[in-house]
Amino acid sequence: MSGTVNLPPKTVRRSQVTMTEMVLPQHTNALGSVFGGTVMSWVDIAAATCAMRHCARQVVTASVDALHFLAPVRLGWIVTIQSSVNYVGGTSCEIGVIVRSENAITGETFHTASAYLTFVALDSHSRPTAIPPLVLETEDERRRHGAAQIRRANRLKLKAEIHSRLGQNA
Repeated sequence: MSGTVNLPPKTVRRSQVTMTEMVLPQHTNALGSVFGGTVMSWVDIAAATCAMRHCARQVVTASVDALHFLAPVRLGWIVTIQSSVNYVGGTSCEIGVIVRSENAITGETFHTASAYLTFVALDSHSRPTAIPPLVLETEDERRRHGAAQIRRANRLKLKAEIHSRLGQNA
């Protein structure tokens, strides 16, 4: 790991991102709803932007822990993607993303999708590098941080289990 270890901490709100997209014909499938891959791309962009703001570095997507599609989004609707830092490790961070859609004609809004992504910050030689600690200011931020710690522990446990089993079968 390269970089300065005593970086000044940053608040969650300092790096939050809100993106807005309109669903156009090229975004839709034969059913007239947005392609899941399009939503995934928007989620990755919003999360990467949030991670870059927090890290003040180039970042790469290391994993998508979960992406749950909850409601379809139709042609002409407006999609809002919000991302926040949930957890910071030494060189990586978890970003939580919520996707909401709106039928601007009727005013109806829908929770469309939620996702958790992990990003790794890179130095000028594309090696993982230290990132600023996270300042938790609200009860909601502390709750999301606690949940992120559980997801991180589960990711590491799964990774160890996979490596263990692959090593036994090699």
